[in-house]
Amino acid sequence: METSVRLMKSMRFSVMVMALVTMATMNFYFVSAEQCGRQASGVLCTGGVQGVSSVITESIFNDLLKHRNDAGCKAKGFYSYDAFIAAANAFPGFGTTGDLTSQKRELAAFFGQTSHETTGGWPTAPDGPYAWGYCFKEEQGNPPGEYCQASSQWPCASGKRYYGRGPVQISWNYNYGPAGKAVGFDGINNPDIVANDATVSFKTAVWFWMTEQSPKPSCHNVMAGGWGPSGSDTAAGRAAGYGVVTNIINGGLECGKGSDSRQEDRIGFYKRYCDILGVSYGSNLDCNSQKPFGFAAQSQPRLIKTVV
Repeated sequence: METSVRLMKSMRFSVMVMALVTMATMNFYFVSAEQCGRQASGVLCTGGVQGVSSVITESIFNDLLKHRNDAGCKAKGFYSYDAFIAAANAFPGFGTTGDLTSQKRELAAFFGQTSHETTGGWPTAPDGPYAWGYCFKEEQGNPPGEYCQASSQWPCASGKRYYGRGPVQISWNYNYGPAGKAVGFDGINNPDIVANDATVSFKTAVWFWMTEQSPKPSCHNVMAGGWGPSGSDTAAGRAAGYGVVTNIINGGLECGKGSDSRQEDRIGFYKRYCDILGVSYGSNLDCNSQKPFGFAAQSQPRLIKTVV
């Protein structure tokens, strides 16, 4: 009798533990989904629990950036898979928002744009020009000046230069400052870390991707379906799709002017990556007929500088 009582108590305890574990798991899921919803303007991050690594495996990462470690690439050995995943996981909703098609397109778009910024490809390159993304980690050529604009909030440090670094080639003191604050480094006094620490480097790129800069939406919200064109956007020819992401990044130089070789390069990378991920391209890939965001203010410096 005493043995039976002990057995029943043990069974009840086991059931209670299982129930608590189940509740904790459900709470984790709903909290994660809620965080993603806020980040993506209410769009549910159905893949948020699994993470970006469920879409971009190390094998796929190496296929996307096939020649990044080529002997001719100055960033050889820098951009690692682990650094990318660590950066991706630091931003809820990145590459995990919406259905699997949306997730794959967003990640293809992210790598497409950043590969253009860091490309080492040429028309007759082995495996084609779009297999040579992430060849550089610093702006090539002779960056003009220090990329320093007078700012009381983000004053330039003596001897520091804020030229393009990392996957998105982040530039200017007024971008290094807030990027560092968001990511966790001193962007004003130590901009060089973006070219020396791969995880920080990727984080600056994902930070830019996820951050809205009015009147521009974030690249993330465009590709994840959280952005729709307003009346003024429609009048300016802007419609949801990869072309708007190009407009966000470099619309002042590439958009609204018909076909542009830089645009075509961005699109070429995107299509290759979509093909590797097994997803369709979607619509509105170019910004040929789109007016740039903030068209009247195009004399202002751009967020990033392109290496090509």
